[in-house]
Amino acid sequence: MTAPTRRDLMRLGAAAAAVWGVPSIATGWQNGDGESIRLWPGRAPGARDTAIVRHMQDRTGGVPRRDRRATGIADPVLLVRRPARPTGAAVLVLPGGGYGFLAVDNEGEEQAAWLNARGITAFILYYRLPAEGWSDQALVPLQDAQRAVRLIRAGAIGFGIDPGRVAVLGFSAGGHLAGSLATRHAERIYAPIDAADRLSARPDMAALIYPVVSMAEPFSHAGSRDKLLGLDAPADRRRLASVETRVDADTPPTFLAHAGDDPVVPVANSLALYGALIAAKRPAALHIFDEGGHGFGVRLPTASPASAWPDLLHAWGVRRGVFVAR
Repeated sequence: MTAPTRRDLMRLGAAAAAVWGVPSIATGWQNGDGESIRLWPGRAPGARDTAIVRHMQDRTGGVPRRDRRATGIADPVLLVRRPARPTGAAVLVLPGGGYGFLAVDNEGEEQAAWLNARGITAFILYYRLPAEGWSDQALVPLQDAQRAVRLIRAGAIGFGIDPGRVAVLGFSAGGHLAGSLATRHAERIYAPIDAADRLSARPDMAALIYPVVSMAEPFSHAGSRDKLLGLDAPADRRRLASVETRVDADTPPTFLAHAGDDPVVPVANSLALYGALIAAKRPAALHIFDEGGHGFGVRLPTASPASAWPDLLHAWGVRRGVFVAR
């Protein structure tokens, strides 16, 4: 499949916006402080009669920064976070949570804040959790991620972004989803429903932070694997869902950051994907920090070596032509 040119994306994006309109709705997730976009105009693919109850658990306690976990996502949405001075770049943000919840502050809102400060429009995806009662559960998050990129491009004019400068940023299990999107963007996994689905779901750049990568190797994160694939998934399904096995000539430039002391998702995940990218001669950057643990987001003190990753990512995105120097 030939990748569309920027002119193609602009033309199709305008057509999709004219046909579908990319509506904003209130969903109850965003506390009235921003826009939200429904992914699916009707029921999401694979919906059953199972009742999925929306829930936001606030674990903030005495910590100054908010720490909420979202579950029960029956109607996935994009929360739009616009910068004061947009540069035309956009990032789809995919929070982690082991495919069992979404860490919407540490790996969502706080990421949008630093992106906005650099003139980048952020789209936080509240994607469906595979074990909450969906058919084809292993495809559910990727269906949402593909659709999200297409809707971002369809609404490019209204969002004030360049549809040829759309990146994805994922954390932990959200990193696995970002990697799956980067390597499986052209895979048809849901029936097209409108003009937006004529657009490419390929991100122009991918960034994976302490990501889950392999579902087959001994260093796989078992919790994420079992939530995505179900318990005791056969070896062929595990390999199919392993990002490092899906890299090809159309995989976008990929940035990886991980801490060597990560006690949850071994750094071997990032090493495996980096090796696959280099073998496929794809542009890639890998940063391994000696300290940082897991789930650090942007909350690390500046003295921590892993706190450098947002600046490193932004500089790399500038070199790739997706971001703009400020």
